[in-house]
Amino acid sequence: MTDILNNIRRIAVNAVNAQKLADVAHGRVIQTGPLKIQIDQKLILNEEHLILTKAVTDYVTEMSIDGGPKQTYTVYNGLRPGDLVTMIRSHGGQQYIIIDKE
Repeated sequence: MTDILNNIRRIAVNAVNAQKLADVAHGRVIQTGPLKIQIDQKLILNEEHLILTKAVTDYVTEMSIDGGPKQTYTVYNGLRPGDLVTMIRSHGGQQYIIIDKE
C-alpha cells in the first residue's frame, strides 16, 4: 500500500512540475510598435504574448499636492527600446505579464 501511495505522490509531483505554472523571466525591449521583447538569442516575444501592467504603461491620474486642488497628471512609464523588463510567465508559458522595468 505504501508503494502505491509513493508512486501516486511521485506522479502528481512530476505532473505539477511539468506544467510550469509560473516562472520569472527577464528580457529587453527591442521594438515598441508593435511591441517585441527578446528573452534570449532565440526567443522574441510578440505583442500577442504580452500583458502589460500599469507599471510599464503611460497613464493619466488625478492627484492633489499638500491638500490643494486636484489636478490631472500624465505618468510616463511606457516601454522604450532598450528597457530591461521583468516578466512572469503564466500557466503553460503562452503569456508573459510584464511587471516592471529597470
